[in-house]
Amino acid sequence: MVGLLFPGQGSQHAGMGRELAAVYPAARATFDEADEVLGFRLSQLCWTGPEQELVATRNAQPAILVHSIAVLRVVADRLGPVTAAAGHSLGEFSAWVAAGTLGFADAVRTVRLRGELMQRSGDERPGTMAAVLGLEDEVLDQVCLDASTADESCVPANYNSPGQLVISGDVAAVERAMSLALAAGARRALRLNVSGAFHSPLMQVAQAGLQAQLESLAMAGPAFPVVSNVTGEVVTDPQTARLLLVRQLTSPVRWTACVRTMLGAGIVRFLELGPGTVLSGLLRRIERAAAAAAIGAPADVDTLNAGGLLA
Repeated sequence: MVGLLFPGQGSQHAGMGRELAAVYPAARATFDEADEVLGFRLSQLCWTGPEQELVATRNAQPAILVHSIAVLRVVADRLGPVTAAAGHSLGEFSAWVAAGTLGFADAVRTVRLRGELMQRSGDERPGTMAAVLGLEDEVLDQVCLDASTADESCVPANYNSPGQLVISGDVAAVERAMSLALAAGARRALRLNVSGAFHSPLMQVAQAGLQAQLESLAMAGPAFPVVSNVTGEVVTDPQTARLLLVRQLTSPVRWTACVRTMLGAGIVRFLELGPGTVLSGLLRRIERAAAAAAIGAPADVDTLNAGGLLA
Protein backbone atom coordinates (compact mmCIF):
# COMPACT_ATOMS: atom_id res chain seq x y z
CA MET A 1 0.00 0.00 0.00
CA VAL A 2 1.47 3.32 -1.12
CA GLY A 3 1.17 6.74 0.53
CA LEU A 4 2.26 9.97 -1.12
CA LEU A 5 3.92 12.82 0.79
CA PHE A 6 4.30 16.35 -0.59
CA PRO A 7 6.79 18.85 0.88
CA GLY A 8 6.02 22.38 2.01
CA GLN A 9 7.77 25.72 2.06
CA GLY A 10 11.43 25.55 3.02
CA SER A 11 12.20 22.61 0.72
CA GLN A 12 12.80 24.85 -2.30
CA HIS A 13 16.32 25.31 -3.70
CA ALA A 14 17.83 26.76 -6.86
CA GLY A 15 18.17 24.00 -9.45
CA MET A 16 15.01 22.17 -8.35
CA GLY A 17 13.41 20.26 -11.20
CA ARG A 18 16.00 21.24 -13.82
CA GLU A 19 17.41 17.75 -14.43
CA LEU A 20 13.96 16.20 -14.24
CA ALA A 21 12.65 18.55 -16.95
CA ALA A 22 15.70 17.89 -19.12
CA VAL A 23 15.17 14.12 -19.03
CA TYR A 24 11.38 13.71 -18.92
CA PRO A 25 9.05 15.51 -21.36
CA ALA A 26 6.15 15.22 -18.88
CA ALA A 27 8.13 17.20 -16.32
CA ARG A 28 9.13 19.85 -18.87
CA ALA A 29 5.50 20.21 -19.96
CA THR A 30 4.47 20.72 -16.33
CA PHE A 31 6.90 23.60 -15.86
CA ASP A 32 5.90 25.07 -19.23
CA GLU A 33 2.25 24.97 -18.24
CA ALA A 34 2.97 26.72 -14.95
CA ASP A 35 4.92 29.44 -16.77
CA GLU A 36 1.93 30.05 -19.04
CA VAL A 37 -0.55 30.09 -16.14
CA LEU A 38 1.47 32.59 -14.11
CA GLY A 39 2.63 34.76 -16.98
CA PHE A 40 6.31 34.61 -16.04
CA ARG A 41 9.07 32.01 -16.17
CA LEU A 42 8.74 30.30 -12.83
CA SER A 43 10.71 27.45 -14.40
CA GLN A 44 13.83 29.61 -14.73
CA LEU A 45 13.47 30.82 -11.16
CA CYS A 46 13.36 27.18 -10.03
CA TRP A 47 16.28 26.11 -12.19
CA THR A 48 18.70 29.02 -11.87
CA GLY A 49 17.44 31.28 -9.07
CA PRO A 50 18.37 33.78 -7.79
CA GLU A 51 17.90 32.08 -4.44
CA GLN A 52 16.67 35.26 -2.71
CA GLU A 53 13.80 35.47 -5.18
CA LEU A 54 12.98 31.77 -5.05
CA VAL A 55 12.64 31.76 -1.25
CA ALA A 56 10.08 34.59 -1.30
CA THR A 57 6.79 33.10 -0.13
CA ARG A 58 4.89 34.14 -3.27
CA ASN A 59 7.43 32.25 -5.42
CA ALA A 60 8.41 29.33 -3.20
CA GLN A 61 4.87 28.03 -2.87
CA PRO A 62 4.07 27.62 -6.59
CA ALA A 63 7.64 26.45 -7.26
CA ILE A 64 7.34 23.56 -4.82
CA LEU A 65 3.88 22.57 -6.04
CA VAL A 66 5.00 22.57 -9.68
CA HIS A 67 8.08 20.47 -8.95
CA SER A 68 6.00 18.01 -6.93
CA ILE A 69 3.42 17.58 -9.69
CA ALA A 70 6.16 17.29 -12.32
CA VAL A 71 7.58 14.34 -10.36
CA LEU A 72 4.11 12.86 -9.94
CA ARG A 73 3.49 12.99 -13.69
CA VAL A 74 6.79 11.27 -14.37
CA VAL A 75 6.08 8.33 -12.05
CA ALA A 76 2.25 8.22 -12.10
CA ASP A 77 1.91 5.20 -14.38
CA ARG A 78 4.28 3.20 -12.16
CA LEU A 79 2.86 4.02 -8.74
CA GLY A 80 0.14 1.42 -8.57
CA PRO A 81 -2.89 2.05 -6.33
CA VAL A 82 -2.44 4.96 -3.91
CA THR A 83 -4.04 4.52 -0.50
CA ALA A 84 -3.80 8.14 0.69
CA ALA A 85 -1.76 11.32 0.40
CA ALA A 86 -0.72 14.13 2.70
CA GLY A 87 1.24 17.33 2.26
CA HIS A 88 2.95 19.58 4.75
CA SER A 89 1.23 22.99 4.76
CA LEU A 90 1.58 24.19 1.14
CA GLY A 91 2.11 20.52 0.21
CA GLU A 92 -1.52 19.74 1.03
CA PHE A 93 -2.49 21.62 -2.15
CA SER A 94 -0.14 19.33 -4.10
CA ALA A 95 -1.85 16.34 -2.49
CA TRP A 96 -5.26 17.56 -3.64
CA VAL A 97 -3.92 17.96 -7.18
CA ALA A 98 -2.55 14.41 -7.04
CA ALA A 99 -5.96 13.16 -5.90
CA GLY A 100 -7.68 14.92 -8.81
CA THR A 101 -9.71 17.30 -6.63
CA LEU A 102 -7.86 20.45 -7.70
CA GLY A 103 -6.87 21.09 -11.28
CA PHE A 104 -3.20 21.82 -11.78
CA ALA A 105 -3.65 25.29 -13.29
CA ASP A 106 -6.15 26.26 -10.58
CA ALA A 107 -3.76 25.05 -7.90
CA VAL A 108 -0.82 27.00 -9.33
CA ARG A 109 -2.85 30.22 -9.35
CA THR A 110 -4.20 29.53 -5.88
CA VAL A 111 -0.88 28.86 -4.17
CA ARG A 112 0.66 31.90 -5.85
CA LEU A 113 -2.18 33.96 -4.35
CA ARG A 114 -1.81 32.15 -1.02
CA GLY A 115 1.87 33.05 -0.95
CA GLU A 116 1.13 36.68 -1.77
CA LEU A 117 -1.55 36.88 0.93
CA MET A 118 0.72 35.29 3.53
CA GLN A 119 3.61 37.56 2.61
CA ARG A 120 1.33 40.60 2.85
CA SER A 121 0.07 39.45 6.25
CA GLY A 122 3.65 39.22 7.45
CA ASP A 123 4.31 42.76 6.25
CA GLU A 124 1.20 44.16 7.93
CA ARG A 125 1.77 42.43 11.27
CA PRO A 126 5.35 41.24 11.57
CA GLY A 127 5.85 37.95 13.33
CA THR A 128 8.29 35.10 13.46
CA MET A 129 8.65 31.37 14.02
CA ALA A 130 11.07 29.19 15.97
CA ALA A 131 11.98 25.52 16.04
CA VAL A 132 11.97 23.88 19.45
CA LEU A 133 13.67 20.52 19.92
CA GLY A 134 13.31 18.08 22.77
CA LEU A 135 9.98 18.95 24.39
CA GLU A 136 6.75 16.99 24.61
CA ASP A 137 3.77 18.47 22.78
CA GLU A 138 1.87 19.21 25.97
CA VAL A 139 4.82 20.98 27.56
CA LEU A 140 5.24 23.24 24.54
CA ASP A 141 1.49 23.95 24.47
CA GLN A 142 1.77 25.29 28.01
CA VAL A 143 4.93 27.25 27.18
CA CYS A 144 3.06 29.04 24.40
CA LEU A 145 0.19 29.87 26.72
CA ASP A 146 2.58 31.22 29.35
CA ALA A 147 4.44 33.33 26.78
CA SER A 148 1.30 34.93 25.34
CA THR A 149 -0.42 38.08 26.56
CA ALA A 150 -3.61 39.86 25.61
CA ASP A 151 -1.72 41.71 22.87
CA GLU A 152 1.05 39.29 21.91
CA SER A 153 0.38 35.75 20.77
CA CYS A 154 2.53 32.63 20.52
CA VAL A 155 1.09 29.29 19.41
CA PRO A 156 2.30 25.86 18.28
CA ALA A 157 2.59 25.95 14.47
CA ASN A 158 4.00 22.55 13.47
CA TYR A 159 3.84 19.26 15.34
CA ASN A 160 6.43 17.81 12.96
CA SER A 161 7.49 14.73 14.91
CA PRO A 162 7.90 13.78 18.56
CA GLY A 163 10.32 16.30 20.02
CA GLN A 164 10.54 18.40 16.84
CA LEU A 165 8.10 21.29 17.03
CA VAL A 166 7.71 24.82 15.70
CA ILE A 167 6.09 27.85 17.35
CA SER A 168 4.76 31.00 15.71
CA GLY A 169 3.45 34.43 16.63
CA ASP A 170 4.41 37.96 17.59
CA VAL A 171 8.17 38.43 17.86
CA ALA A 172 8.24 39.29 21.57
CA ALA A 173 5.96 36.39 22.50
CA VAL A 174 7.99 33.90 20.47
CA GLU A 175 11.20 35.10 22.11
CA ARG A 176 9.62 34.67 25.56
CA ALA A 177 8.48 31.19 24.57
CA MET A 178 11.99 30.27 23.42
CA SER A 179 13.39 31.20 26.82
CA LEU A 180 10.61 29.33 28.62
CA ALA A 181 11.12 26.27 26.41
CA LEU A 182 14.83 26.13 27.26
CA ALA A 183 14.02 26.51 30.93
CA ALA A 184 11.54 23.63 30.58
CA GLY A 185 14.25 21.34 29.19
CA ALA A 186 14.29 21.90 25.45
CA ARG A 187 17.60 21.00 23.80
CA ARG A 188 17.40 23.91 21.36
CA ALA A 189 15.19 26.84 20.47
CA LEU A 190 16.10 28.48 17.17
CA ARG A 191 14.52 31.41 15.32
CA LEU A 192 13.61 30.55 11.72
CA ASN A 193 14.25 32.79 8.72
CA VAL A 194 10.63 33.31 7.62
CA SER A 195 8.61 36.27 6.35
CA GLY A 196 5.76 35.93 8.82
CA ALA A 197 4.11 34.01 11.64
CA PHE A 198 2.64 31.19 9.56
CA HIS A 199 -0.01 28.90 11.04
CA SER A 200 -0.87 31.42 13.73
CA PRO A 201 -3.64 33.98 14.34
CA LEU A 202 -1.40 36.58 12.64
CA MET A 203 -2.35 34.97 9.30
CA GLN A 204 -6.06 35.61 9.84
CA VAL A 205 -6.13 38.54 7.41
CA ALA A 206 -5.13 36.17 4.60
CA GLN A 207 -8.11 33.87 5.08
CA ALA A 208 -10.79 35.89 3.28
CA GLY A 209 -8.79 36.12 0.06
CA LEU A 210 -7.93 32.43 0.05
CA GLN A 211 -11.53 31.47 0.87
CA ALA A 212 -12.87 33.54 -2.03
CA GLN A 213 -10.36 31.94 -4.40
CA LEU A 214 -11.17 28.39 -3.31
CA GLU A 215 -14.92 28.99 -3.52
CA SER A 216 -14.47 30.12 -7.13
CA LEU A 217 -12.91 26.79 -8.14
CA ALA A 218 -14.54 23.56 -9.27
CA MET A 219 -13.31 20.80 -6.98
CA ALA A 220 -14.01 17.14 -7.73
CA GLY A 221 -14.21 14.15 -5.45
CA PRO A 222 -10.72 12.72 -4.85
CA ALA A 223 -9.41 9.49 -6.35
CA PHE A 224 -8.00 8.69 -2.91
CA PRO A 225 -8.26 10.34 0.52
CA VAL A 226 -6.06 13.25 1.57
CA VAL A 227 -5.11 13.68 5.22
CA SER A 228 -5.80 17.18 6.53
CA ASN A 229 -3.09 19.16 8.33
CA VAL A 230 -5.75 20.75 10.53
CA THR A 231 -7.38 17.56 11.84
CA GLY A 232 -4.85 14.83 11.10
CA GLU A 233 -7.74 12.84 9.63
CA VAL A 234 -8.68 11.70 6.13
CA VAL A 235 -10.90 13.96 4.00
CA THR A 236 -12.87 12.84 0.94
CA ASP A 237 -15.36 15.69 0.54
CA PRO A 238 -14.32 18.68 -1.62
CA GLN A 239 -16.29 21.23 0.42
CA THR A 240 -14.65 20.02 3.62
CA ALA A 241 -11.31 20.30 1.85
CA ARG A 242 -12.05 23.95 0.99
CA LEU A 243 -12.91 24.82 4.58
CA LEU A 244 -9.88 23.08 6.04
CA LEU A 245 -7.45 24.62 3.54
CA VAL A 246 -8.63 28.04 4.72
CA ARG A 247 -8.41 27.07 8.40
CA GLN A 248 -4.92 25.72 7.76
CA LEU A 249 -3.56 29.27 7.51
CA THR A 250 -4.14 29.89 11.23
CA SER A 251 -4.04 26.30 12.53
CA PRO A 252 -1.06 24.16 13.45
CA VAL A 253 0.20 21.53 11.03
CA ARG A 254 -0.47 18.24 12.85
CA TRP A 255 2.08 16.31 10.82
CA THR A 256 2.70 13.56 13.37
CA ALA A 257 -1.04 12.87 13.46
CA CYS A 258 -1.19 12.88 9.64
CA VAL A 259 1.54 10.27 9.38
CA ARG A 260 0.03 8.10 12.10
CA THR A 261 -3.32 8.19 10.31
CA MET A 262 -1.62 6.95 7.14
CA LEU A 263 0.22 4.23 9.05
CA GLY A 264 -3.08 3.22 10.62
CA ALA A 265 -4.55 2.85 7.13
CA GLY A 266 -2.00 0.13 6.43
CA ILE A 267 0.41 2.14 4.31
CA VAL A 268 3.81 0.47 4.24
CA ARG A 269 5.59 2.44 1.48
CA PHE A 270 5.84 6.22 1.42
CA LEU A 271 7.04 8.28 -1.53
CA GLU A 272 7.98 11.94 -1.01
CA LEU A 273 7.45 13.74 -4.31
CA GLY A 274 9.20 17.07 -4.93
CA PRO A 275 12.24 18.91 -3.66
CA GLY A 276 14.16 17.76 -0.61
CA THR A 277 13.92 14.90 1.87
CA VAL A 278 12.44 16.66 4.91
CA LEU A 279 9.28 14.56 5.14
CA SER A 280 11.15 11.28 4.71
CA GLY A 281 13.30 12.27 7.68
CA LEU A 282 10.28 13.18 9.79
CA LEU A 283 8.60 9.90 8.87
CA ARG A 284 11.53 7.94 10.24
CA ARG A 285 11.39 9.93 13.47
CA ILE A 286 7.70 9.08 13.82
CA GLU A 287 7.99 5.42 12.80
CA ARG A 288 11.43 3.94 12.27
CA ALA A 289 10.10 0.85 10.53
CA ALA A 290 8.37 2.85 7.79
CA ALA A 291 9.91 2.67 4.31
CA ALA A 292 10.32 6.05 2.63
CA ALA A 293 11.93 7.27 -0.55
CA ALA A 294 12.22 10.83 -1.84
CA ILE A 295 11.87 11.47 -5.58
CA GLY A 296 12.98 14.79 -7.00
CA ALA A 297 15.51 14.07 -9.73
CA PRO A 298 16.09 11.47 -12.49
CA ALA A 299 18.55 9.54 -10.34
CA ASP A 300 15.83 9.06 -7.71
CA VAL A 301 13.45 7.65 -10.32
CA ASP A 302 16.17 5.27 -11.54
CA THR A 303 16.92 4.11 -8.00
CA LEU A 304 13.26 3.42 -7.31
CA ASN A 305 12.85 1.50 -10.56
CA ALA A 306 15.94 -0.58 -9.84
CA GLY A 307 14.76 -1.30 -6.31
CA GLY A 308 11.29 -2.34 -7.37
CA LEU A 309 9.63 0.37 -5.28
CA LEU A 310 7.58 1.54 -8.25
CA ALA A 311 5.04 -0.80 -9.78
